[in-house]
Amino acid sequence: MEPAGPRGARGASFEPRAADGRALRVLVVDDEAVLTELLTMALRYEGWDVAGAGTGKTALRMVDEFQPDAVVLDIMLPDMDGLAVLRSMRSVRPDIPVLFLTAKDAVEDRVLGLTAGGDDYVTKPFSIEELAARLRGLMRRVHGKVAARRNVLVVGDLSLDEDSREVYREGTEIHLTATEFELLRYFMRNPRRVLSKAQILDRVWNYDFGGQANVVELYVSYLRKKIDAGRQPMIHTMRGAGYVLRPVASAVSAASATPANRTPAATSE
Repeated sequence: MEPAGPRGARGASFEPRAADGRALRVLVVDDEAVLTELLTMALRYEGWDVAGAGTGKTALRMVDEFQPDAVVLDIMLPDMDGLAVLRSMRSVRPDIPVLFLTAKDAVEDRVLGLTAGGDDYVTKPFSIEELAARLRGLMRRVHGKVAARRNVLVVGDLSLDEDSREVYREGTEIHLTATEFELLRYFMRNPRRVLSKAQILDRVWNYDFGGQANVVELYVSYLRKKIDAGRQPMIHTMRGAGYVLRPVASAVSAASATPANRTPAATSE
């Protein structure tokens, strides 16, 4: 496989979403831990909600617990044959789309996998871009609900239009610089997810500043002054971990919150 990594997925113009707006879930099943981790990172970067499994038994358990919208399944697993895993999956989830990974390229092996119920296959070695494209195409064909990327990101009362580059909070337009816009877009593509300074540097600046974390602190402070000034804060600092963007809780839920269900490590300062 060509190790494209997360950077290889940056050119994608697709954000997989279910009909209710949540990220589509994909289960990656492969006993090669490095490959599973690489695929997980790349697909998460494209917007998928990803879980991994290294054995057939774990995969079957994850189908029940994780409820994936699609499965990337290695046909050669240490405990079970991939075809047997597929049959077991289909007994409880008959409509779940499955993309086979296989090191075999003989025509009969491909036909066997597809005949057993697989929807598509990728032969090792492969590029991450190829697999991601096959997965997107599979979801379009099977579900018909994965369309072109959504151009408007919405988190709570905050919206960002990726085409017009307009940002609104509570209906009020907020003017951002190019860097502030990219920083906010990264936060809004990963709501409720704690992002480290290193991750932010890599995504927004590509380490052009020599990996200096203070530039992240500076621009987060700029963004807070525009996004959170005079309003309930959405950008929070997780001490020792990074930053997280969270939608503002409703007045009812905020009033009913107790010290036990608050996170003391999070601060908007």
